[in-house]
Amino acid sequence: MEKKDQELHFFVTKSDQERIHQKMAEMGIRSKSAYLRKMALDGYCVKLDLQDVKELVSLLRRCSNNLNQYAKRANETGSIYQEDIRDLQARLDEIWQCTRELLSRLASIR
Repeated sequence: MEKKDQELHFFVTKSDQERIHQKMAEMGIRSKSAYLRKMALDGYCVKLDLQDVKELVSLLRRCSNNLNQYAKRANETGSIYQEDIRDLQARLDEIWQCTRELLSRLASIR
């Protein structure tokens, strides 16, 4: 990583300063230098709400746990239960629905 050894100074009005702080707070950014550097270089900052991704990971984890339980039961009993397959299919359908919604929202970010 390149060392930051160049200083950049500029003046703003009090209302500009307040607006910068407001935008930083909206983005959850505490470092003014990081925020100003990102805005100067890229012209924008993006705040991602990852709650949907966390929910998708949770669904995948539950589905994976259930699949492992079903496989263990199948190995122990030598049979697969239709209800287990329906439950797993319903969970997979829910995961695919969440994935489609999440990808649709991500595609709209510009």
